[in-house]
Amino acid sequence: MCQSNRMKNLGIQGIHGLLDGIGRGRMNRIVFGKLGINIDLLAGILELVKREGIRTGVILGAVGALKKATFRNVKTMPPGFRVEDRHRLYLELEQPMEIVSLTGWIATKKDGEAEIHAHFSASTVMDGKVVTLGGHLTSGTLTSIKVAVVIGAIEDTEIEAAMDSNINQIDLKLPRI
Repeated sequence: MCQSNRMKNLGIQGIHGLLDGIGRGRMNRIVFGKLGINIDLLAGILELVKREGIRTGVILGAVGALKKATFRNVKTMPPGFRVEDRHRLYLELEQPMEIVSLTGWIATKKDGEAEIHAHFSASTVMDGKVVTLGGHLTSGTLTSIKVAVVIGAIEDTEIEAAMDSNINQIDLKLPRI
């Protein structure tokens, strides 16, 4: 089956159906932040964003250790993608962990407050084996030692964060194409 027929079968009409919007900007500044011990990782990233005046950006990564993590994942996808807490699973661990990855976006809402949407994974030892867990970064994930976060600041952009009524969540608001 050719690409255009596959797209029609999925209800997608033309290439514009694949993208909801496109945001552009210029990344000309990289910010490193070293967080203290026993700091909420999400709050620490938000503090770094505020102190550095980052309105829009991407979390390029992080390295370090955690003493506690709360992993949030969707356990069932509701019709219409309107995810509520009853559709989510929270797993809280309090034991030594190593950050394996941290990625996400930063955008500012109309009220001037920064919105951070990030996912992370961390490895730990369970039953004598190394396992890696991942999910949405929420409050309650605490640093241990040597946590550094790297953010790429995006300048000259129309990208912002706003409530998406289709999914009932704050999401990226990108110019329509």
